[in-house]
Amino acid sequence: MLLNALLIALREIRRNVTRSFLTVIGIVIGVAAVVTMVTLGRGATEAVKSQISKMGSNLLVLRPGQGWSSWGAPQFSLDDVHAIRDQVPGIADIAPIVHSNGTVVYQENSRAFDVQGTTSNYFAIANWELALGRFFTDAEVAEASPVAVIGETIRKELFGADVDPVGERIRVKNTTFEVIGVTKVKGQGGFSDDLDDNVITPYTAVLRRMSGRGNGNNINQVSISGRDGYPSAHIVADVSSLMRERRKLTPNEDNNFNVFDSLQLADVISSSTKVMTSLLGAVAGVSLLVGGIGIMNIMLVSVTERTREIGIRLAIGARAREVLLQFLVEAVTLSCVGGVAGILLAWFLCDVLAGVVGAPFLFDPKINLIAFVFSAAIGILFGFMPARRAAALDPIEALRHE
Repeated sequence: MLLNALLIALREIRRNVTRSFLTVIGIVIGVAAVVTMVTLGRGATEAVKSQISKMGSNLLVLRPGQGWSSWGAPQFSLDDVHAIRDQVPGIADIAPIVHSNGTVVYQENSRAFDVQGTTSNYFAIANWELALGRFFTDAEVAEASPVAVIGETIRKELFGADVDPVGERIRVKNTTFEVIGVTKVKGQGGFSDDLDDNVITPYTAVLRRMSGRGNGNNINQVSISGRDGYPSAHIVADVSSLMRERRKLTPNEDNNFNVFDSLQLADVISSSTKVMTSLLGAVAGVSLLVGGIGIMNIMLVSVTERTREIGIRLAIGARAREVLLQFLVEAVTLSCVGGVAGILLAWFLCDVLAGVVGAPFLFDPKINLIAFVFSAAIGILFGFMPARRAAALDPIEALRHE
């Protein structure tokens, strides 16, 4: 009986293709919008997590000042770095960073770059991998050796994309550095437009050879890697408490430093993205309700048009529940066709828009299945009243209908 009802439903849809299309357009748009919004939102969340993870594993960054502005705030000292390493639990590794701006020159090519001075363990903290050469060692840090590891962007701009710069010498300010390594490409990540636009050297070489700064508060930033499984919020709280104590801040004074937690930032951004995705999905879901009303409207019209047919069926022995089932199957078939068309449209839109917004296209079977089931439920919900009206017709009155 169900198969027969389905065949009759498909025949009615083919008989009035234009009307059927206009009927399900709301379902198509609603399903496509919901699936597209949720899929792109999921892709955007993963893209944010991926970009932040490029900055380092379980990364925390201690900086002077508030936010990303360090103007007027005292820098850090090596004693601060050692105190954090020795007194704060949950830390896997720590590295001081000294920044120095300068023009990097190789033969006739030159460009202004930000030079980062640090220790050898910084590369593990920040998830750097080598494309060529090697990283500098602890011994080279202790000796303030003039060696440098450069990013792919600098390699292309100073040496050329196909040139091996390892062993070549570059000049930064009045200091000549030997290039000993090139890092693998990272691209964009965190708050940087280009993570590969860097020159990394031993911090001692920056302090002694480039800036002339000696001992004291000369550390611009401290990168901290938390142990896996240890709550980063505890590390942030312990580092903040220790730095307030070392900087002799009173309870009434605000921090003149900040601790940036990449994991917390990723969670906050992901939560915000999910909220926005849910909101947009809910708004798009209104189209499904509009589509359901359209189905109910057209089914009521169909009942009126086919009143005489219904009367004949009832007169020759069809039961009311069979008529009810017939019209209900037609409504569900319409909504399911709209659901499938909406999912196909969503796939196309996701494939196009994912490249535009820079988010990966992550297929989620669950949301596609939910959207399809919801479209079928819309057909049942809004098709029941017209079907019930058809089943309740009096055969004699229906046969008299013109």
